[in-house]
Amino acid sequence: MQLFAGISLNTLDLCVRPRLTMDLLIVRHARPEREEKSEGEGPADPGLSKTGYLQAEAIADFLEGERIDHVVSSSMKRAQQTAQPLAKRLGAEISQRDNLRESDHNSSVYIPVEEMTFDSPSIQEFMKDPSAIFEGDYEGFRQRVHAAFDQIVEEFPSQTVAVFCHGMVISVYLQILWGLENPLAIRPDYTSVTRVEASKTGLRTVRSINETGHVRHLLERPKF
Repeated sequence: MQLFAGISLNTLDLCVRPRLTMDLLIVRHARPEREEKSEGEGPADPGLSKTGYLQAEAIADFLEGERIDHVVSSSMKRAQQTAQPLAKRLGAEISQRDNLRESDHNSSVYIPVEEMTFDSPSIQEFMKDPSAIFEGDYEGFRQRVHAAFDQIVEEFPSQTVAVFCHGMVISVYLQILWGLENPLAIRPDYTSVTRVEASKTGLRTVRSINETGHVRHLLERPKF
């Protein structure tokens, strides 16, 4: 076997051969503020809380050493603000996507689940009708989420993309990939990382879900 500068030709071939897959690093946004708007004021779109900004820095610390080529975010404020510290460190622009918005993006009220109790109206509504979280269009949301990630895979072949989005977006995407019956079976934590390896052929491999070691000291559990 011939050698070139001490490297076998087979090894050199592996070095230049293009990757056949790409990697999705899917991150749930950090903790946002509570926001309640009156009727006619439009949907709630809160930014991050003080704790949320700390979580955003923590995820930037955690992912800064990864070989990330692009940063993609939901167009909602809490996702964008979570992505900003990492994007700044990487010198990358944030590509905003409406199709990564949360299932309740039209709601005029956003209350972090940590501030709710079992008697909170949102929790009681969910207990009566779990589909309410999808604003009456679960199938439409499911199709939107699936198409959003397929678009990213198609757009960035052989690259690594950090995708900042929302809890239900991640839950439903994993439901699709694993063929789960319950779209609420997985509940990602704030700034958790879920890794998916994706091929143009349609193969998707979930490498990890809900990595939280970098932010565990900043997480608060719900009261119910």
